[in-house]
Amino acid sequence: AHRLGNVSEREAKRHYFRLIQETFESPTNTWTIEALCRFCGVSKSGYYRWKKITQVNIEKREREDQVAFSLILEAFNYRQKPKGQRQILMHLAHNRTPMCRSKIRRLMKKFNLVCPIRKPRFQRQVSAEYQAEHVKPNYVKREFRAYGPRSVLLTDITYLPYGRQKWAYLATVKDAFTNEILSYELSPMLHIAFVLKMIRQLIAQHPVSLATQTLIHSDQGSHFTSVKFQYLVENNGLIQSMSRRGNCWDNAPQESFYGHMKDEIDLASCEDYEDVKKLIEEYMDYYNNERYQWNLAKLSPIQYYQFCTTNVYPLADIYSTPALPHIRTIEIEE
Repeated sequence: AHRLGNVSEREAKRHYFRLIQETFESPTNTWTIEALCRFCGVSKSGYYRWKKITQVNIEKREREDQVAFSLILEAFNYRQKPKGQRQILMHLAHNRTPMCRSKIRRLMKKFNLVCPIRKPRFQRQVSAEYQAEHVKPNYVKREFRAYGPRSVLLTDITYLPYGRQKWAYLATVKDAFTNEILSYELSPMLHIAFVLKMIRQLIAQHPVSLATQTLIHSDQGSHFTSVKFQYLVENNGLIQSMSRRGNCWDNAPQESFYGHMKDEIDLASCEDYEDVKKLIEEYMDYYNNERYQWNLAKLSPIQYYQFCTTNVYPLADIYSTPALPHIRTIEIEE
């Protein structure tokens, strides 16, 4: 067995367990877990026991972070007056739920909660330079239904409260012409990965139907101005468009969808994340296939897309076939 000098046996085993995990997960690894354990002089059962305990600790930390962040978010939104870190710290203290500033800062960064408090001029200049580089023009200009199916896609993220001060985050891509939700992703954390996954699903599930010039429109949130998001979008031939800062009407149909969805689902009945996941899956299926809309010729979003592409109206035996809207070609101003 291999030994580490001047280190306790327990610490040495932890070191080898981490080494085994890193080696086994390496793309070039050809060793089995059993062989790695034998080489390091530790038992396979001990390795799996350590791995289970480590995962439990990670999940426990994540649950604790979500509970703490819910307190921060409640303080941030208290009386509809957003606050900076110091105001949040004092508010929590007055409510007998004290929290150190470093933890508040860490969780606000982790969950992408941005302080509106003014920062030193240098930081504002950096922010302005970043905005100039990463904020895209508003090509849509509220003409959501001018260009036909799969031409203007709207995307956004919404918060879903459930259980006892818990939060889930939902990102969606909506076809502005048919109102169909083309892709969505739910996450217990507000990180960039679940938004990127949503875009990859969009590309994988709709490789042919997306128009030659497809706009994907969002607000100026940090997820959509991130380098990773913009690279993924551009690399797949999508043209990014953004609302003007602080103007929710520039993405109104997406905002409207979230409002109707929250009115129609019962988040209060959800006790854990899996309940929320099931609820959202059921609603998306219902919304796309069975939620008939007056402005879609009394059809569901998927039915309306089929009507647009085939000109076969499924209610022709009841109603006269409606005329389809006039469609223009997208013109991108250089």
